[in-house]
Amino acid sequence: MNNLVDISSNLLFIAFILYLIGTLFFGGSIRSKKGMDKSGNELNNWGKIAIVITLAGFASQVGYFITRWIASGHAPVSDLFEFTTFFGMMLVGAFIIIFFIYRTAVLGLFALPIALLVIAYASMFPREVSPLIPALQSYWLHIHVTTAATGEAILSISFAAGLIYLVKNIDQTKKSAKTFWLELVLFGLVAVLGFVAATTTFSLMDYKASFNWENRKGEIEVMDYSLPPVVGPHKADLQTNDRMEPLIELPAFFNAKKFNTVLWSLAAGLIIYGIIRLIVRKRIGAVLKPLAKNVKSDLLDEIGYRSVLIGFPVFTLGALIFAMIWAQMAWTRFWGWDPKEVWALITFLFYAAFLHLRLSKGWHGEKSAWLAVIGFAIIMFNLVAVNLVIAGLHSYA
Repeated sequence: MNNLVDISSNLLFIAFILYLIGTLFFGGSIRSKKGMDKSGNELNNWGKIAIVITLAGFASQVGYFITRWIASGHAPVSDLFEFTTFFGMMLVGAFIIIFFIYRTAVLGLFALPIALLVIAYASMFPREVSPLIPALQSYWLHIHVTTAATGEAILSISFAAGLIYLVKNIDQTKKSAKTFWLELVLFGLVAVLGFVAATTTFSLMDYKASFNWENRKGEIEVMDYSLPPVVGPHKADLQTNDRMEPLIELPAFFNAKKFNTVLWSLAAGLIIYGIIRLIVRKRIGAVLKPLAKNVKSDLLDEIGYRSVLIGFPVFTLGALIFAMIWAQMAWTRFWGWDPKEVWALITFLFYAAFLHLRLSKGWHGEKSAWLAVIGFAIIMFNLVAVNLVIAGLHSYA
């Protein structure tokens, strides 16, 4: 079993490296105009090499998924590390399908870094293979979770297309509300790098702070921090010498440890963002703008729309219908207003509104691109904040 886990980890690392190399080749593809057709699609050798490398990375990540499944005896989507890496894998898979339809290399230059951030984010969580808790010992784990993650991954391609559309079409020569919001979106991606940087730094320092705290039932539990406690758990009693006391104590219904991680991620993200701005001396959106100049806006709009058109029913099937069936079997009720259920419903309603506004109100182009960005923000809030901060029946993730 240990050998399979090691092989699985190595395959995931290889996939990460190949995605990174593929991103660089996609960048080379859009810098070279040789081989482009009349619609602006990149068909040169750089693009061909990039997609081959991406395919190899995807095959390696599929190998990771299969070997980890064999090692654990269940579909590897049972915790935050496994779910997030699967989400990243399906995001790359969705991109590959879209690429072979539209042959647009600039999409790879944006989609693959998003997948890299997702995988890097996942790698910061515990990666040990452990037996399933009783609540997850069901074949519905395979059906519900994988379908929901696949739907979210396809929907995320609309974000990549929408982000490119906004980078291409928003005027970066002057400050405006549009440049502010676009820069805020890009900062959100940088904050993921902040999470990786902060977690890695304190892990190398072997940082640990242990607390006794009182949960909602009035019971005393132990909570271990791997980052300095800016916020602490309810009625926290620090047990580790030479560690800072929390600046703020949170109520018992908050997951103080994970909220503390979010705060550190934002702080580290601000530092990284500030360094980038000092180096380039302009907004990140302005830096990226030349990369999107050769792709047609109508093509990006179509890619974003079709991604939602495909991803929405897949997400609905997995995150709502299959989820309710499993909830009835596990908890004898279809719906219970658990935080995860609520945000799945919010995601469903948002993308339903997206399609309604596009088909009935004619929200194309920039409006549609902003909706795709907001939709991805909702997905990320569900993945990050709901999993890390808000306690509920899905807290085992």
